[in-house]
Amino acid sequence: MGVPSTFLPAILIISCFMCFCPDLANAATGVTRHYKFNIRLQNVTRLCNTKSIITVNGKFPGPRIIAREGDRLVIKVVNHVPNNISIHWHGIRQLRSGWADGPAYITQCPIQTGQSYVYNFTIIGQTGTLWYHAHVSWIRATLYGPIIILPRLNTSYPFVKPYKEVPIIFGEWWKADTEAVINQALQTGAGPNNSDAYTINGLPGPLYNCSSPKETFRLNVKPGKTYLLRIINAALNDELFFKITNHTFTVVDADATYLKPFETDTIYITPGQTSNVLLKTKNITSSARFLMAARPYSTAAAGTFDNTTVVGVLEYNNHNMQFSNASIKGLPLPPLPAINATSYVANWTNKFRGLQPSKVPQTVDNRYFFTVGLGSDPCPKNQTCQGPNGTKFSASVNNISFTLPTTALLQARFFGQTNKVFATNFPAFPLSQFNYTGTPPNNTRVTHGTKVVVLPYNATVELVMQGTSILGAENHPLHLHGFNFYVVGQGTGNFNSATDPANFNLVDPVERNTVGVPAGGWVAIRFRADNPGVWFMHCHIEIHLSWGLRMAWAVMDGKLPNQKLPPPPSDLPKC
Repeated sequence: MGVPSTFLPAILIISCFMCFCPDLANAATGVTRHYKFNIRLQNVTRLCNTKSIITVNGKFPGPRIIAREGDRLVIKVVNHVPNNISIHWHGIRQLRSGWADGPAYITQCPIQTGQSYVYNFTIIGQTGTLWYHAHVSWIRATLYGPIIILPRLNTSYPFVKPYKEVPIIFGEWWKADTEAVINQALQTGAGPNNSDAYTINGLPGPLYNCSSPKETFRLNVKPGKTYLLRIINAALNDELFFKITNHTFTVVDADATYLKPFETDTIYITPGQTSNVLLKTKNITSSARFLMAARPYSTAAAGTFDNTTVVGVLEYNNHNMQFSNASIKGLPLPPLPAINATSYVANWTNKFRGLQPSKVPQTVDNRYFFTVGLGSDPCPKNQTCQGPNGTKFSASVNNISFTLPTTALLQARFFGQTNKVFATNFPAFPLSQFNYTGTPPNNTRVTHGTKVVVLPYNATVELVMQGTSILGAENHPLHLHGFNFYVVGQGTGNFNSATDPANFNLVDPVERNTVGVPAGGWVAIRFRADNPGVWFMHCHIEIHLSWGLRMAWAVMDGKLPNQKLPPPPSDLPKC
C-alpha cells in the first residue's frame, strides 16, 4: 500500500481546485515548502448574483496546501484588500510556533491593508486533512481552503490505497456582504440573516433558484474503484448531514487522526471538523448518475438557520450524458436524517474510536467544568434591540462572554504585559450553579471580560463542557487551538461528577481538535498542556463566536529550551 500520486506539489501556488498531479509522489519528507497567498477581491457569480468576495489568489475555495508529515511550511500572506486579515491553519498543532496560529488579537494583530506576514511552522505528528481559513470577523465565509497532509515517504495509509483523492468542502453563500450581515446582527442584537445557499466546493447545485448547470459540483468516477473523500465543513453556522444515493462510506479519519474504520451511509460533520472517508464505487458498465446532498442538523427554532439542501452529482461513464438542471432534478435525493435528529448525532459520535495506541492522560492535574450556551445583554439606552425580550443576544463560557483585546494576548504574555491586557482568573467552575438542561433560569444575562486559564507546562487537563438551555439547547462545536484532545465521554442531561467518570473511555478515545457539545448534554475531553503559548478555544458556529462563546488557555514555558516559546518573528503585525 503506497501513497497515491494524485496531488500537486506544495511548492506551487495551485490554480486548479480539482487537479491531480504525480509530482509530489516521490518528494522528500522534511523539506520546506513555500506558498504565497495574495489576499484579493474577486468577482464571483452564484445564483444570478455577482459580488466581490475576499479570496486567496483569486480562487474560491482557496488553493490547496499539500505537504507531508514532517515538512515545514512557509506561507507569505499579502493583504491587498481593505479589510484586516489573519489566517488560521485549523488543526495544525503549532508546536512552539504559536506566532503562526493566526486568530486575530489572540496570537497576532491582523495584517493590515498593504502589509504582509510570513506564517512559518512545521507539521509534526499529523497526517490527514485539515484546512485554513480567515480568523477575523466573518471573512472566512469565502476565505478558506484545504490542507492535505500526506504520510511520510515510504509510509502507507492504514487502509486500502485509494484510486484518487477528492476534497469535498462544504460552505455557505450569502448574496449580501457577510461583513454587513454580522455588523447588522451585532447592532440590532438579533440573529443574523440566514445564508442563501450551502455549497460543495463553492457550488450550490440545482435546487436553488437561478442556479446555472455550471454551479453544480460533479464528481466523475470509474466503476469498481476506491476514492478517498477529504471532507471539510467550512460552513459558518451549520452542522451538516451528507449522503450519496445508494452508496456507503468507510470512515477512516477524523481531524487528521486515524480511526478504527466503520461503515455508514450518512456523514455528520460540524463546522471546523474534517473527516476522510473511503467511497467504493459500484461495478456499473453503463452511464449513471447519483445525487450527493447535504443539509443541516439543528435543534434551534425553525427559521433561525438555513434549512435548504445543496446537491452535487456522482457520475459514472458520463461520456454521452447531457447535463442540465432538469436532468439532475429528476434524480432521487438521498434520504437524510431529520433536521433535529439528535439521537442519530449521539449514535454517530459514539462510533469514533482511535486507531493508534492512545496517549490519553490516565491521571489528571487540573479539572475544569465549563458551561457553554447563549444568553443576553441589556439593550443600550436609546436603542431598540431585536433579541429575546428586547435584549441583545450574547454567548458565554461559564457565563463570561469573551471580549477581544486590542493587543494580541500572546504578545502580552511574552512581553510581560499580562495585567494590562487580560485577567488570569477565569473560573474553573460556574460561579452560579443551576439545572443546566432543565427549565431556563429567569436571569439570562452574561458578564463580560478578557480572562484566560493559566496552565503550567505539561499539566494534564480534564475539561467537561456542559451545554445549557438558558436560551435554547443547541449543539456547540468547540475548537481548541494548539492541541489535539481525547474525547473520553459524553452524555445527555447534566453531567454527574460522581457517576459519569466511571464510564469514561481511557483506552481508545478518538483524538480531535473540534468536538460538539451535545444539545442538552455534555462532553468530556483530556489533553496535555505540552505546547507553550496562548491558545484560543471557541464555538465554531460563527455567530456564537461573534457573540462571545470563546476563551483562551495560557500555557507557561517549561524549564528546558525546547519547552519554551521562541521570540516573535520580526514581521509580526502591529495593532
